Amino acid sequence: MATLSVTLPSFGPIFRDNNFHQIADLAKMAEQAGVDRIMLTDHVVMGEHTDKYPYGPFPFPPETAWLEPLASLAHMAAVTSRIRFSTKILIAPLRPAAVLAKTLATMDVLSQGRLEVGVGTGWQREEYEAAGVPWNQRGQRLTDTIAACQELWRDSPASFHSPTVNFDNIWCEPKPAQPDGIPIWVAGALHPNNLGRLVERASGWIPPPYADLHELADGVHTLQDALAAAGRNLDGFGIQGDIDAVTDENGRPSIRPSMDAAPRWAAAGATTINVVMSLFCWRMERAQGWFDDLAQSWEYLALR
Repeated sequence: MATLSVTLPSFGPIFRDNNFHQIADLAKMAEQAGVDRIMLTDHVVMGEHTDKYPYGPFPFPPETAWLEPLASLAHMAAVTSRIRFSTKILIAPLRPAAVLAKTLATMDVLSQGRLEVGVGTGWQREEYEAAGVPWNQRGQRLTDTIAACQELWRDSPASFHSPTVNFDNIWCEPKPAQPDGIPIWVAGALHPNNLGRLVERASGWIPPPYADLHELADGVHTLQDALAAAGRNLDGFGIQGDIDAVTDENGRPSIRPSMDAAPRWAAAGATTINVVMSLFCWRMERAQGWFDDLAQSWEYLALR
């Protein structure tokens, strides 16, 4: 059976009066509900041209407050003991490789090996301009950042040379708690460059937003062939499936009928079923009841 992931809201009206610290309460609820992994999304800054979002209308205005995901995950790790943490997705090219490697290794040590990271290039040019990172280098920087982090987590001292990241004989300590380093999930469509990242460096794949069952299944076959050509296989390789929000008899999104699709996602190749909480619940006072429903739905699926 696949594992259960939940993407928590790190933005928006669930945190009334700027009570963003309550995201730790959501993490405790998720752990108590038996969720295996929490994920957060990433926006460093937001420009005015949200109409450039490539997956339809962007659901929030530019002034929406977004918590930085790595700091938020560290906050949640401090109040939990079992649940794992990841990003969906971290815009890795916006962060210097050595700084990112150090931050992630520190988080993994402090959480006692409970960290993963999902990475991608993002979609917003303004974020790159504000961070002083060339937009036209985003793909190369993603590739180089992943590789540089893995070198820093493995070697002491480490040396690395690429078109956008270079260093010689440096130490990045402490190393991650996980012996093989922090699992990296690469997000996005399976075009040749992204497929290369997945095959060479990744532990898992996050399909593009709104990918359906057929697209996921086709992607799994593509990955299987590419990994085999490189001497790898899908054993232990993560595939994320995002369930859609299904409405109940009152026309409201409901977690119970939505979770009925989970077995179909698993049959198509998903190793973790991801539920986006913001599709269902936007009020903190209703969060505990929502997690209770999620836990019951997941337990029912596991038993049948």
